[in-house]
Amino acid sequence: MAMTGGTAAALPMSNHTRERVTVAKLTLENFYSTLLTQHEERETRYVQMELIIGVSVPVSQQKVMRRSQHARKETEFLRLKRTRLGLDDFESLKVIGRGAFGEVRLVQKKDTGHIYAMKILRKADMLEKEQVAHIRAERDILVEADGAWVVKMFYSFQDKRNLYLIMEFLPGGDMMTLLMKKDTLSEEATQFYIAETVLAIDSIHQLGFIHRDIKPDNLLLDSRGHVKLSDFGLCTGLKKAHRTEFYRNLTHNPPSDFSFQNMNSKRKAETWKKNRRQLVRVCHTRYCSLWLCDWWSLGVIMYEMLIGYPPFCSETPQETYRKVMNWKETLVFPPEVPISERAKDLILRYCNDAENRVGAVSVEEMKSHAFFEPVDWEHIRERPAAISIEIKSIDDTSNFDEFPESDILQPVSNVTEPDKSKDWVFLNYTYKRFEGLTQRGTIPTYMKAGKA
Repeated sequence: MAMTGGTAAALPMSNHTRERVTVAKLTLENFYSTLLTQHEERETRYVQMELIIGVSVPVSQQKVMRRSQHARKETEFLRLKRTRLGLDDFESLKVIGRGAFGEVRLVQKKDTGHIYAMKILRKADMLEKEQVAHIRAERDILVEADGAWVVKMFYSFQDKRNLYLIMEFLPGGDMMTLLMKKDTLSEEATQFYIAETVLAIDSIHQLGFIHRDIKPDNLLLDSRGHVKLSDFGLCTGLKKAHRTEFYRNLTHNPPSDFSFQNMNSKRKAETWKKNRRQLVRVCHTRYCSLWLCDWWSLGVIMYEMLIGYPPFCSETPQETYRKVMNWKETLVFPPEVPISERAKDLILRYCNDAENRVGAVSVEEMKSHAFFEPVDWEHIRERPAAISIEIKSIDDTSNFDEFPESDILQPVSNVTEPDKSKDWVFLNYTYKRFEGLTQRGTIPTYMKAGKA
């Protein structure tokens, strides 16, 4: 072996060896991280159980019984976690959403009858479009977020072709659909939805995640009409696996173009209503600075709620980009659509330079703005929603667009599989939530609304 200054020269490492080292390292990291997380979650569930029975169960014998029930649930959870979950465990009912990399289906779990939303992502597209870091961050935030403001994920799994996220079905639809029905919202309704979205965004920031795609499509409404954040496909976090550079050996294709007619405010609102789902992304994501980009996007949504269309719509993406970058001249309020000065001020505080943007100091600064003066921040989710949602059954999809069927669920043996050498990037994607496996055979009360 050649020696240089008494030290053995390092042998070059082949790409194949380097990739195997990376896979081994990632596998070990994920294995021990998962063990620690499961232990912490089990400890947290035990503490929560003790707090509940300490307040609500006065008799010591009943407390012993509750502890025994909890222990059996934990044992069942460990057993069920070892069972393999797949497409055969679900019956597909209807397509309720479709995007660039996959679709969302309404499904029913065969053994329990529970209704879920199944998000399906094509692995080949994730690799080709450099989306692996984002879908990893999406999966991780849905695992970590266990509060009221983020759509709850119960399971995730994969097969040779696709990734699957099994999430709670929110029958209220999304804010985009609501805006298409209403055109504009009152200031009172806008105040309610923006306030709830503030709390939702802050909840993921507290976990160390940035959404980066806050738009009406991604604000879902539950059966009571309250907001939950969804679609973390552009989300990023603090882990190296949440950064695209971690998977930089993949190719990248540019986004597709779109067009928009330049009209007066009334016609512009009408045209926007027809084409909004195709036009929305560039209006909401071009001006970003760390987590503050989410607050900019919220200002764009607030403008659309009150005015009827976003503030930077243009004929081309390039013109939209120019308008966003020159927002001091292009962000204007049409005189024919009157809104209050405090509403204008908040929008201008959201759509501002990063250092001057409301929320740059703290979310409390935002909550104290005059526009939110009547808001009861502590109990907003307990009050009736600004606009009520009518739900006829547990599988009511009347608040969703209609989509034709696709071949995304065809048997994997009949399709071209993604590059197997890259499949390591999807390691440790599988997840099962405690509630999903221990509440078998039970349908939550809110899902029974209107069911005869």
